[in-house]
Amino acid sequence: MSKPIPREGLIAVALLWLCGTGLRLTILAVPPLLPLIRSDLHLSATAVGLLISLPVALFSLAALPGSLLIARLGTLRTIAGGLLFAAFGAALRGVSPGALSLFGATIVMGFGVAIMQPSMPDIVRRWLPAHVGFGTATYSNGLMIGQLLPTLITPLLLPWLHGNWRLALAIWSLPVALTAVIVVCLAPNSTGTPGQAAAENRAPTVPAKWWPDWRNSLVWRLGIMFGSVNAAYFAANAYLPVYLADVARPDLVGRAVTALNFGQLPGSILLLIFAGRLERKAWPYIALGSLELASLLGLVFFVGSWTPLWAALFSFATGSGLILGLSLPPLLSAPGDVARTSAAMFTVSYGGAVVVALISGITWDLVGNPRSAFVPIGLCAIVLVVSAVMLRRRRELI
Repeated sequence: MSKPIPREGLIAVALLWLCGTGLRLTILAVPPLLPLIRSDLHLSATAVGLLISLPVALFSLAALPGSLLIARLGTLRTIAGGLLFAAFGAALRGVSPGALSLFGATIVMGFGVAIMQPSMPDIVRRWLPAHVGFGTATYSNGLMIGQLLPTLITPLLLPWLHGNWRLALAIWSLPVALTAVIVVCLAPNSTGTPGQAAAENRAPTVPAKWWPDWRNSLVWRLGIMFGSVNAAYFAANAYLPVYLADVARPDLVGRAVTALNFGQLPGSILLLIFAGRLERKAWPYIALGSLELASLLGLVFFVGSWTPLWAALFSFATGSGLILGLSLPPLLSAPGDVARTSAAMFTVSYGGAVVVALISGITWDLVGNPRSAFVPIGLCAIVLVVSAVMLRRRRELI
């Protein structure tokens, strides 16, 4: 980092980390409980897929409404409202009598998370303007911890809750609601000074322009670049377990999926240390895209005892690329355009993630070879490298 963060700015750092956890805590509580949910509600495989994919779809569909809310209500209010929406939706899941109500509660929860996402790059720019890379790495580390905690703790909670999956889902609404209260009470002003939130946090300070400038090629470059990382990660999570089972190695599924989740954590910790030195550098994206492609080839062609390592390396590459990509809107956009540029990036990238996952499945079905499903994922790694080179040629990266 160019200069140390003042002691007062540590409050902003802590709040960013808490907000990051709030982006994922309620969403990742579902996978450990899927067997119970499916059995109790008699869900089909399609319904299970819908339950898992609904939040990801909302990340794309609700990003632009999030930009509108930021322009009308202000960044802080949008973050607090997103946290409360997510907490409310998570609590509603605890009283869902059937599948339809569970889907409806999931939509409410996903909407809350989705409107928060374009708020985070903007609040980093406001709270830590001299440390954008570190601020982004901080809330991204919280995001990844927020992915891990529910998968680790939820199975431990079930015996205490007498196997009640509804209560196990609802209980994760509590830390998210508490985070909203803490953020409102302790929100710093733009310089990171503690105390009462400054007027810019309580009232709209972003210009009324909320609709992205789709004619600005930067929007598309960032969306495609960030989308290549998102799409690779989500598609690999979807198809790697099925692929391992198809090649008669179901014994590797558990370790590979665990590695795909935990592999992101070392990268987020390293970026907390080195993020300031990597801001606007092209070479990290090129290196990460190359590592992503190499580890993907290892996953596909060298199935065996090294599979968890390949999965961890793939996760490290995509997770680190995601964090670095999140820092680009506040670094490359004008201050008043950060939120709407971020919203456009999320719309393009998460929409692309859904499309790539579908293309991978269609490719598998058409070709009949399970390895073919990973061709679109490999192309995503190449797109990341090419995007970084293009941004460097335009002097947006160095």
